[in-house]
Amino acid sequence: CKAYESHVAVRGISFRVAPGEVWGLVGPNGAGKTTTLRALTGIIPPSGGTLKIAGFDVEQQALAAKQRTGYVPDDPQLFHDLTVQDHLAFTASVYQVEDAGDRADELLKRFELEHKRDTPAADLSRGMRQKLAICCAYLHRPHAILLDEPMTGLDPRGIRVFKESVQALAETGAAIIISSHLLAMVEGICSHVMILDEGRQTFSGPLKELGLQLSGCAAEATFEELFLCATGSTSA
Repeated sequence: CKAYESHVAVRGISFRVAPGEVWGLVGPNGAGKTTTLRALTGIIPPSGGTLKIAGFDVEQQALAAKQRTGYVPDDPQLFHDLTVQDHLAFTASVYQVEDAGDRADELLKRFELEHKRDTPAADLSRGMRQKLAICCAYLHRPHAILLDEPMTGLDPRGIRVFKESVQALAETGAAIIISSHLLAMVEGICSHVMILDEGRQTFSGPLKELGLQLSGCAAEATFEELFLCATGSTSA
């Protein structure tokens, strides 16, 4: 759980993302999604409970946990004066990526940033900055990948490339959490889902079991209807 003085942002949630699973983290604004991801990365400390990445305690074994984590925040803050190539080189040095050059080339090609290699971040479009943030998060082949609204600014082709990259990473055994308001995207690529509402966990498990476990929601309802039912927005 996580509390800020008198406000409780996350209320005792519990879950495990196994290797190869892609989890969708969904909920209304202010439900606690970003707080959950920031706590998992070690950016903010939890008020209670235990967080582990690849078996390493995020607080007690912070370096080992962070070495195995890739994170794209909801508003990536890049270094304006550094080029695309500089960002990848810096990230590679921090995570000690041995095949940094080949890995960077692979990612730049996949996300169509090769022609922007020498462009400062300040001169990139919003979508290209997002692609660069994703490349940096993927560079060191993390065990756990946390993505907060990762498709912001991406064009349709960029969205398709991103989806394909998530599926490819899951196939290599990465554990992935995607926080998003795009329910169709979550339904399309996620194997599991966790629904938060006012910091509470209203559902956590395989997406296919959502309709079976939500009390008062029709099992044949659409994912959107089930989400609205789970968050008290309407009945399904």
